[in-house]
Parts: sequence; C-alpha cells; structure tokens
Amino acid sequence: MTDGRASPFAATPQPPYYIVSFSSIRTEGDHGYGAMGEKMETLALAQDGCFGLESARRADGFGITISFWRDEESIPAWKNVVSHMAAQKLGRERWYEQYQVRVARVERAYGFHASEGESLAEHVD
Repeated sequence: MTDGRASPFAATPQPPYYIVSFSSIRTEGDHGYGAMGEKMETLALAQDGCFGLESARRADGFGITISFWRDEESIPAWKNVVSHMAAQKLGRERWYEQYQVRVARVERAYGFHASEGESLAEHVD
C-alpha cells in the first residue's frame, strides 16, 4: 500500500452495515480523473457514516470501488454532496464508458490473515 494507510482494507464494525459498490469501465486518458478521485476519496471519508473505501482497477480500465456506510441514510447524503454531484456529472461526460452502482446491507463479514494463522472472527447476528 502506497497511500500511507496501514491496510488496504476498510475498518468496518460488526454487521449490519451498508456497502455501495461502484463498478466502472474508464475511458482512455486521465483528463483530471486521478486528482478528482483523490479529492472524492478524502471527501467521502469525511462524511458522517462512512467507515472507509476499498478500490481496485485493472489495466483494461475496469474497476470497482466499494464504500462502507453505517446506515442507509448516510448513502444518499453522500450522493447529494455538491462536490460529489459535480464529479458524477464529469464522470458521465469524461471518465466512464459505463458504470453500475449497487447498494447492499452486509449481514455477515469474516476474513483470514496469514500472520494470525486462522480465520478472523465471523460475525453472525
């Protein structure tokens, strides 16, 4: 990880919580995308209810960004932030050939970390 975060994984609480999955296919060229992406990540992380982000992009332009949210109400509040709305407009005009947004409630979460030698606790309510 090169952005200074200790882990590329978002620090999430025990479920339930919500995710917004943003899958996209980029257009060619940057056209200000990198700078806007950094600005939007910083802004999203400052929003009340945002636990973190995870993002990856393939060389062919396909990428996924997942944001993690405390409750359903936090999601439209983020969607309607004026700077975010401007970035969404530019995304449709310049940066994306196609995108899909999916919103889901997380009911269970678990994982594995090799240095711990066992699965991380599974949370089931």
